[in-house]
Amino acid sequence: MQKRTIDLLTETYKDQMTARRKYEFKDANGVVKANIYFKPLTRDDRVRAQSAAGTDDALTISTYLLCKNAENEDGSKAFAPADAPNLQRELPENVLNEIELFMFDIKLNQETAKNE
Repeated sequence: MQKRTIDLLTETYKDQMTARRKYEFKDANGVVKANIYFKPLTRDDRVRAQSAAGTDDALTISTYLLCKNAENEDGSKAFAPADAPNLQRELPENVLNEIELFMFDIKLNQETAKNE
């Protein structure tokens, strides 16, 4: 019997979905203050974050995604959902952007971006 397509797809990405990437949160002097870990995001993660955020605003949703998905080394949650407004209010925009871009696995070439 041939496997269903959904089974083939989920089996193919099974290992990737459990692998975590480490983000090193550094202060202005480059000293690592904390490590935050992320599993790959899913469409379901985005839908749930949008529902929790109660808005269609992309910046708010991405910060809720951060709070929902960021983990400490031991797998516990690094943030609570209630931390989202604090992160938006108390961190510089570029710092929060950098963490969220890492979470989304977006690699930005800053030299190219500066020239555009």
